Amino acid sequence: MAKKKEKQIRIELVRSFIGRKPNQVKTLKALGIRKINQSVVKDANPAIMGMVNTVSHLVKVEEIS
Repeated sequence: MAKKKEKQIRIELVRSFIGRKPNQVKTLKALGIRKINQSVVKDANPAIMGMVNTVSHLVKVEEIS
């Protein structure tokens, strides 16, 4: 049985997380983002989208086809 291919998103950190609330810093680290302008590619599932929503003011998100 073949798995249904999920959409993927690229998440890029565009603002510093210095001085942010601890839950936002932990969320960025859980996404695998450590430095400004670093980007990661993740599946667009509800868990990841919730994490992105928590730090939406710090990141840039674009959909990968």
